[in-house]
Amino acid sequence: MRIEIIGAGAVGLLLASYFTEKKMDVYIVGKPSKQKVNTDFKYIRTNLDQSFTTIQCKYISAVSNKADLIIVAVKYGQLNEVYASMEGVKNSIPVLFVQNGLAHYDEALALKMQNIAFCSVQFGAQKLSETHVAHKGNGVMKVAVAKGDNEKFVFLENLSSPQLPIVFERDAEAMLMEKALLNCFINPLTAILKVKNGQLISDNSTFLLLKSLYSEIIFTFPQYESTFQFDQVVALCKRTAENNSSMLADRLANRKTEIDTITGAVLKKAEQNNKKMPILQTLYLLVKAFEESGEKT
Repeated sequence: MRIEIIGAGAVGLLLASYFTEKKMDVYIVGKPSKQKVNTDFKYIRTNLDQSFTTIQCKYISAVSNKADLIIVAVKYGQLNEVYASMEGVKNSIPVLFVQNGLAHYDEALALKMQNIAFCSVQFGAQKLSETHVAHKGNGVMKVAVAKGDNEKFVFLENLSSPQLPIVFERDAEAMLMEKALLNCFINPLTAILKVKNGQLISDNSTFLLLKSLYSEIIFTFPQYESTFQFDQVVALCKRTAENNSSMLADRLANRKTEIDTITGAVLKKAEQNNKKMPILQTLYLLVKAFEESGEKT
């Protein structure tokens, strides 16, 4: 089957590598610098056990009407450009969105595409160079269909592996919300403090802050109390202890972060429920202040 992945970032390259190993016909849309379109392209994946795997796939300049699945693996700020690029694509081709946060949910469902699913990745990925991606931190890839025919995405179950487990969830919005809540713990704090994920639970002060933030979140969203446990936060920090969060990586590279689509979206949900989240609001404003100051790291 032909899979076209929009986005040559860490997650896009990592998914391309594992799906290529499953004998899928994988194309990455949007060529990197100095890379010829429609040519075989080799890159290296560092595995969880620190071994190396060489992957070969192809780059194409734009999505085609030949795909059996289109995966959108760019950051939220690039989605408007992606939406425009898909205007000429057949609306029967299923599309899987792989973004952090919640801001893209309603936007994606408003597209003409008939079959739309969303993905929440629990693993870590780091792009070391144009030709090298590292799998950082074990975790599942969750998929939930929000529009159209579930059968259009069921073949993804056959792409699951011990290195990249793929599981299906029933409620796409709830799945994205749960991931956004998890990200609200790790991303803002690591970006503010400039520390790796594991330090959030190894330092007593940040651990106490995490517990206070958890209490605030459950008070604001009590419907998640039975499914969203503080142990999940600790486990995620342990699994990705040596990782830089995506928000910290953006700050270190002086890029705009995803604070609005992750933390900002959760704060908007709280406001709709007439609830205030002073701890999370403070973290949000601190990250925004760093961005607006143009601070150089």
